[in-house]
Amino acid sequence: MAASKPVEAAVVAVAAPSSGSGVGGGGGGTAGPGTGGLPRWQLALAVGAPLLLGAGAMYLWNRQRRRRETGGRGDTSGLKRNSAGAHLEMNSLDRAQAAKNKGNKYFKAGKYEQAIQCYTEAISLCPTEKNVDLSTFYQNRAAAFEQLQKWKEVAQDCTKAVELNPKYVKALFRRAKAHEKLDNKKECLEDVTAVCILEGFQNQQSMLLADKVLKLLGKEKAKEKYKNREPLMPSPQFIKSYFSSFTDDIISQPMLKGEKSDEDKDKEGEALEVKENSGYLKAKQYMEEENYDKIISECSKEIDAQGKYMAEALLLRATFYLLIGNANAAKPDLDKVISLKEANVKLRANALIKRGSMYMQQQQPLLSTQDFNMAADIDPQNADVYHHRGQLKILLDQVEEAVADFDECIRLRPESALAQAQKCFALYRQAYTGNNSSQIQGALKGFEEVIKKFPKCAEGYALYAQALTDQQQFGKADEMYDKCIDLEPDNATTYVHKGLLQLQWKQDLDRGLELISKAIEIDNKCDFAYETMGTIEVQRGNMEKAIDMFNKAINLAKSEMEMAHLYSLCDAAHAQTEVAKKYGLKPPTL
Repeated sequence: MAASKPVEAAVVAVAAPSSGSGVGGGGGGTAGPGTGGLPRWQLALAVGAPLLLGAGAMYLWNRQRRRRETGGRGDTSGLKRNSAGAHLEMNSLDRAQAAKNKGNKYFKAGKYEQAIQCYTEAISLCPTEKNVDLSTFYQNRAAAFEQLQKWKEVAQDCTKAVELNPKYVKALFRRAKAHEKLDNKKECLEDVTAVCILEGFQNQQSMLLADKVLKLLGKEKAKEKYKNREPLMPSPQFIKSYFSSFTDDIISQPMLKGEKSDEDKDKEGEALEVKENSGYLKAKQYMEEENYDKIISECSKEIDAQGKYMAEALLLRATFYLLIGNANAAKPDLDKVISLKEANVKLRANALIKRGSMYMQQQQPLLSTQDFNMAADIDPQNADVYHHRGQLKILLDQVEEAVADFDECIRLRPESALAQAQKCFALYRQAYTGNNSSQIQGALKGFEEVIKKFPKCAEGYALYAQALTDQQQFGKADEMYDKCIDLEPDNATTYVHKGLLQLQWKQDLDRGLELISKAIEIDNKCDFAYETMGTIEVQRGNMEKAIDMFNKAINLAKSEMEMAHLYSLCDAAHAQTEVAKKYGLKPPTL
């Protein structure tokens, strides 16, 4: 089962009006509570800011608060010395403030139409040069329109407020919410991005809205793009790694003597030539030659001819459809293999594992679980079933069940190094989540035993390195990644993880980027490398390069869900570019 990113659901909260009534003075809004259950690290990467409090936002808020306390007039000591015209201006402003205060009372009483009339009067009375006061009146009227769900008017009044006071957090956030209701996702994202930067990523409500709209945009774009995408074969290293995760997979086994032509049996050391009338055997020959692009067409020949190996051809074709990201084409083939009662039970169980993994990638865990359970029922001695179901349970945070599955896999196949390493990782996850230090040490000790017993299992070192990084044992984690690279020098993902470690451990940006660039050099189809490079460039403030990296990753995405995640990152970078142009706002950079 191919590894997938955890699915983190954002809790969507309705943003209540600030300052009690939702109306009040100009300037920035108050900072909200902590981010609670929001995946804040993800959002910080998406919008491109390290998790630092924006001192500029706090200064702006304090400065504008002082101006509100003096009625927006500053020092009044010199007013008595001004001309009669100045007295008239002061009286106009005072009358405007009085109309606003009357509107606030109506607002608190739930009389929004009357409140709107008062705010409109305040706007008409306010001297045009009093930008901060005038922006407040527009924002207050927008709050009343919001209560009446007149979203177009809300957006219009907030626009007026922002034109007068470009860093007016309350107006920007209210306009973002109005744009959300009007289904203007791009405009909503730009406004809420500006709010997040001004608030130093400290307000849960704005963070939640940014997360929500990014996911919606990502899903919309991915659905359209994935439907029309060109199939793309992954790198040979990825394909070999995928097949290595199966031990009871008939279609990935080397060709048997009986499958070779008589002539080939005498050609030791030379490329095999199989009988021309078997598309499946020809496909297996291409597998051994790593000529993967021809496999689907050869399997189709076997299926069309309803040949001897039709079930095997269906399964092999479905597997390569999954590898190129065409789940819609893979599913009918998998369904047919599963329904073939006369087919080898190993083929049917393997098809169930792959369909179950596909369902999990499509965020359908119930269907996924059903397929894995069915596979265990029809082939209870198949170690692959428990190995891959264990990975599913980890993704579902059902760690105890995952450990039980890994134990069963190890019982059936004691030399399965991969299952033993993943069992240790499951135990570590359980201990880490429960904050149990003694169990954490026990899990780390378990890793030591696994790599001692299976010194050539690269996955053991890689998983151990991730646990060590969590425990901030960076030096030892770095050593584990080096051993993993020694065993699998063509594994691009390991170079990416090692690069990220340099950033976390030594804040060595140059070394981190060098290692991630090496990953791309090794495998120019490694979407994880492009994604990681993009997030780093966002942190550095290089938005154009970040967008380029995200677009490359999008074109390589292996599932619609993965593509949606990448579009979210790309849209966040675009939004930050627009915010920088409009308001001159940029979060701190690395």
